[in-house]
Amino acid sequence: MRGAEQSRMDVFTLKLILTPTLIGMVSWAGRRWGSFISGWLVGLPLTSGPIVLFLALTHGTTFASAAALGILSGTLSQAIVCLVYTRLCETHRWPATLVISLGFFALATVGFKAFRPAVEWLFPLVIAGLIAILRLMPQPRAETTTSRSLPAWDIPARMIVATLFVVGLTEISQALGPHVTGLLAPFPLYAMILAVFAHHFEGPAAAIRVLRGMLQGLFSFAVFFLIVAQFIERAGTGPALLSAVVVALALQVAAVWLRRKLGRH
Repeated sequence: MRGAEQSRMDVFTLKLILTPTLIGMVSWAGRRWGSFISGWLVGLPLTSGPIVLFLALTHGTTFASAAALGILSGTLSQAIVCLVYTRLCETHRWPATLVISLGFFALATVGFKAFRPAVEWLFPLVIAGLIAILRLMPQPRAETTTSRSLPAWDIPARMIVATLFVVGLTEISQALGPHVTGLLAPFPLYAMILAVFAHHFEGPAAAIRVLRGMLQGLFSFAVFFLIVAQFIERAGTGPALLSAVVVALALQVAAVWLRRKLGRH
């Protein structure tokens, strides 16, 4: 019993260290290199990846594999939020835009709770959906942006909120079950924080750039969780997550290289 209790404490401590560290690093990078790169980094599994790790450590790889499939479905829920927010942000203030966008996330989550295709169908559907949504995303209008300094407290606030989300969801994951936990894990908490800050302080164009960057990053996000879902039970938690991270980062770097090669910004 003492060994099990110590293991739970070790996992809990890891949650309190890993999550804010990742969010803090990415927040600093976004501040340093701009809104598109910030959104691109958000496309990485900064909260969902640690959630799967903690689920595997706490509940085993079978639970984590099923949750990864739920997250793969939830990738489209994130994409829908990006589309709705970017379509509304030029005509609505951020509070209304945020509430409506998250309402669409809730509707999509309910839909994916009932719709559970096999992975050989799910992954192509997710990729096709991302392509379709990306084509529907508006381009930012540079003239709408008015740059302002962000407050000093925003990065610590992001770290705290993200950590609370990861800890809270993983603590109730047993009651929710792996599929629902997976659907909720991609809740676009950090993306919405970035989009709202960009929208409020810099204008709609900055918010659109953030969310376009995130949406483009969701392709590698989907590949990450496909690899985890397929291999975590067979290869083990460490090798599966490491392989997924390497492939996702390679895809993200390739996407940036291609974007620069084509002369897009």
